[in-house]
Amino acid sequence: MQNSEQPPAVPVHNSGASGAGPLAGIIIGLDIGGTKTRGIRFEDGIPAADESVGSSNVQNVSRDEAARNIAELFARIGDGPVSRVYAGSGGIDTAEDAEALAALIRPHVPGAVVTVVHDSRLLLAAGRARTGVAVIAGTGSAAWGRNFDGAEARAGGWGYLLGDEGSGYWLGREAVRHSLRRMDQGLAVDPLTSALLESCGVDHPNRLIALFHSPDTGRRFWAQQARHVVEAAARGHQESRDMLDQAGKDLAGLALQVLHQLGIKGPVILGSGLGMNVVPLQEAFRRHLADGGAADVRVLDQEPVFGVLQLVAEPA
Repeated sequence: MQNSEQPPAVPVHNSGASGAGPLAGIIIGLDIGGTKTRGIRFEDGIPAADESVGSSNVQNVSRDEAARNIAELFARIGDGPVSRVYAGSGGIDTAEDAEALAALIRPHVPGAVVTVVHDSRLLLAAGRARTGVAVIAGTGSAAWGRNFDGAEARAGGWGYLLGDEGSGYWLGREAVRHSLRRMDQGLAVDPLTSALLESCGVDHPNRLIALFHSPDTGRRFWAQQARHVVEAAARGHQESRDMLDQAGKDLAGLALQVLHQLGIKGPVILGSGLGMNVVPLQEAFRRHLADGGAADVRVLDQEPVFGVLQLVAEPA
């Protein structure tokens, strides 16, 4: 996958929608992350239903599971007569990726216009910005931006096997690596390792190796272990603090790469679960961006799915 450009949004026209304005009628916004799928039903721009189900990201679950979760979500929030569905998802790296997801959505909204974009685009819009850089720090990580000329660029978003530095998965894996290094060095179990062992239901760091490679665990499970790094850091555990600082530095690096590619200074908007909730990571992110010359840094103050309304209202 090339890093330098955002794939085009894919509008899928079933029969077209009518209305008095871009937000008229029923619009469904979807934010599909590595752990969950959130859907909001907007009626004339006002949230009327808000539901979450398991992930529908086919990088994380099978296509069948993704289809079941989407079906469950639409059963909860209602379907027709829907004028538009706007979905943001990780792993939308090509037009083919977008079309594959649209094909799972389309049967539930006959007559609607379905648009699929990378989830970082939702984040920028939710930050009330049309230009700038959005940085995802959740189960995975990525940065995407757009400048005043409409040029787009991205960095990261390669998935957990190739990257996702600074993400929840990355922190969970680093916690395991930290525990195994201490074991190899003959050091005693420290607070981070103790919390990790208890959470994983094993009694020795050596058992983490098989568990990490087991088909019974996966990206979501290990991303959930990031909370132990955050909690240990809050209690003064220096190695955990260092992990959060490195996460902030890596995320800042993604943002700086996109800023330089686009020739802009900001804003940079940090969002998703870790980005919106972990203050030490936010502080490290701001500090490393400042070192790189970026001063306009914001933390998202609403969930990315609410960026759907801005995207729908924007001129083509």
